[in-house]
Amino acid sequence: MDLEHLRDHLLQYPDVTEETPFGPDVVVYKIRGKMIGLVAYEEVPPTMNLKCDPDWALQLRDAYDAVRPGYHMSKKHWNTVVLDFSLEDTFIREMIDHSVSCVVKKMPKKDRAGLEVLIKEIPE
Repeated sequence: MDLEHLRDHLLQYPDVTEETPFGPDVVVYKIRGKMIGLVAYEEVPPTMNLKCDPDWALQLRDAYDAVRPGYHMSKKHWNTVVLDFSLEDTFIREMIDHSVSCVVKKMPKKDRAGLEVLIKEIPE
């Protein structure tokens, strides 16, 4: 997935912000103040950290070389995805959608109002 389409996909969710709290090299994407992912656009190849169900995270790491335990994140709940074009665009979008779902699902009820449609089951 090219970086422009990646950014567009992350920003298409309601109430998503783009921030650089760790400096200009890493962009953090949040939905209603909760992090859904971060992208190191300047790395070669670029990488992206995404929240993930712990069991599915392990399955993904076993199945794909480009999916690794979250760098500088909770290894249980976050994966680092290497954007080296080895993964299909639809699969990357699916992992992003799953990250958003994980974050929205854990929000207090008042904070997730209107975002319930983003909550999905773990992909097969």
